[in-house]
Amino acid sequence: MVAYPTEAVWGLGCDPFDEAAVRRLLALKDREIDKGLILVAAERAQLDGLVDWDALDAARREAVHASWPGPHTWIAPCTARVPPWITGTHAGVAVRVSAHPVVVALCRGFGGPIVSTSANPAGLPPPRRREDMDTRLAGEVDAIVEGETGDLGQPTPIRIATDGRVLRG
Repeated sequence: MVAYPTEAVWGLGCDPFDEAAVRRLLALKDREIDKGLILVAAERAQLDGLVDWDALDAARREAVHASWPGPHTWIAPCTARVPPWITGTHAGVAVRVSAHPVVVALCRGFGGPIVSTSANPAGLPPPRRREDMDTRLAGEVDAIVEGETGDLGQPTPIRIATDGRVLRG
């Protein structure tokens, strides 16, 4: 598990296919598995085979693709390859293709998307600076990747890919 800067806040990430790592991350945050987690990627191709692009009509698919890379998270239809510890109780998967250089480097180095969730215990505000990260969290991660958060003033908006509705503005 790593802590790293994102577009707006410091995040925690791990291999989304390693159930033990994801459960460790969730326990550290005191976050329910039912909520699901975001997958962040360096490029759209890293999401191929995970997102069911064919389940979106052409206009919706184009809207999602046109927003990337950038600070836009979408709940998209997913394939059976996405594990339930990532989707939680949801039918889709939350995905983003980031333009943040640290996130891009992490995903390229890992060779695929990673989990992206804010580096804070559930219910507390997410840290915008590394030094504001909860000391317990910082002490439990395997690595802290140096860097600065981007200019986004709040966590990325989350929208439903099938219809464009905003879940988090």
